[in-house]
Amino acid sequence: MQRRSFVRQAGLAGVLAAGVAPAVVHAQANIRWRLASSFPKSLDTIYGGAEVFTKAVKAMTGGKFEISVHAGGELMPAFGVVDGVQNGTVEVAHSAPYYFYGKNPAFALGSAVPFGLNARQMNAWMAHGNGRKLMNEFYANYNMTSFPGGNTGTQMGGWFRKEIKSVADFKGLKMRLGGGLVGEVMQKLGAVPQSIPGGELYQALEKGTIDAAEWVGPYDDQKLGFNKVAPFYYYPGWWEGGPEVDFYINQKAFDSLTPEYKAIIEAASALASTDMLAKYDALNPMALKQLVAAKTKVLPFSQAVLEASFKASMEVFAANDAKSPEWKKIYADMRSFQRDQVLWFRFAEGRFDSFMASQKL
Repeated sequence: MQRRSFVRQAGLAGVLAAGVAPAVVHAQANIRWRLASSFPKSLDTIYGGAEVFTKAVKAMTGGKFEISVHAGGELMPAFGVVDGVQNGTVEVAHSAPYYFYGKNPAFALGSAVPFGLNARQMNAWMAHGNGRKLMNEFYANYNMTSFPGGNTGTQMGGWFRKEIKSVADFKGLKMRLGGGLVGEVMQKLGAVPQSIPGGELYQALEKGTIDAAEWVGPYDDQKLGFNKVAPFYYYPGWWEGGPEVDFYINQKAFDSLTPEYKAIIEAASALASTDMLAKYDALNPMALKQLVAAKTKVLPFSQAVLEASFKASMEVFAANDAKSPEWKKIYADMRSFQRDQVLWFRFAEGRFDSFMASQKL
């Protein structure tokens, strides 16, 4: 079922405002599911996406379908949620697919890859290209299906204890990174990637266990206090141009739902996904201004760093083509889609944005 078909027929706003017709709701049995998140409860943005989703499901079913939300580490480790869904320990997970790159490189393509799609392009590929179809064919190997669960927009490049003036400054740098894919790229640049859940990052930076860390962007990063222990804030996060967060649902559990409940899951995920990106776009500007006022040094990665990172990324992608047929198939489709997207964004969107960035409002 395509999300757009349900929304077009019923109208998402109408569903949320009026609820599902009594004949639909009353025909269903009461259902109780559990959702395991990979994110800490303190982040109302990315963790909050799961709450938006579950509240919408409950509202649209008149309280007959309830899903409890559990923060990373509460039911299982933050990076163990795919195993939890696969084996049926929980019915749903809310996570960033690239966390599971170690299982198969193709997981990263469901979220973000270095120099990949931005948020709007990712949404277009998933909803109107082959993205969702290809990813769900892949996820079937793990007994699960996926729905969009949010996007952060292009992320920042992270917090550093020292300036990054050249590629040489990455040598020996211990940096927390969101997925194994960017870790492989960073290794080519000389860095030592670390995999640490978001809730443990501040302590790692404060104690010097790591030299740098990336998380999301100004609003979340400010809440976690990274500016207090690492003064240099770089941009852009070239490895996360538009990272999608997903709801993973156990295939057997999803198949057991009636068509009406499946449609409600689809509509609620669409709402949560749209809401998360809008929330980040609304909250990041003020947070960035406050970080600057607190003496954070906000700096761009140099052209030389970006070019070296792009070259290293292409080398890793070529290696993945050779070792994962699933990656090779999905990656080729994504890049083909991206070529046309980049061409289009160069024109109206790109020119408008660059002009507005130079104006005083």
